[in-house]
Amino acid sequence: MSAVVTVRVPEELKEDLKKYNVEPAEVARKAWEEEVKRKKLEAARAAAKKLGQIFAGIGTKEIVRMIREDRDTR
Repeated sequence: MSAVVTVRVPEELKEDLKKYNVEPAEVARKAWEEEVKRKKLEAARAAAKKLGQIFAGIGTKEIVRMIREDRDTR
């Protein structure tokens, strides 16, 4: 499934796109995909940093205990 997105650009840019055979939809799609990928990676890094801070406050013995407890429940 796809959606339609409309973008307003200056007339000069539109003329240049046509002049240089640039496919606006393809360029826009790639740019948006890259931006979304960058944002997802940024969010994952922030989550990992937050988890690292949480785990830094838990001792090794407590982590081992939680892992063993989890394994025993399986």
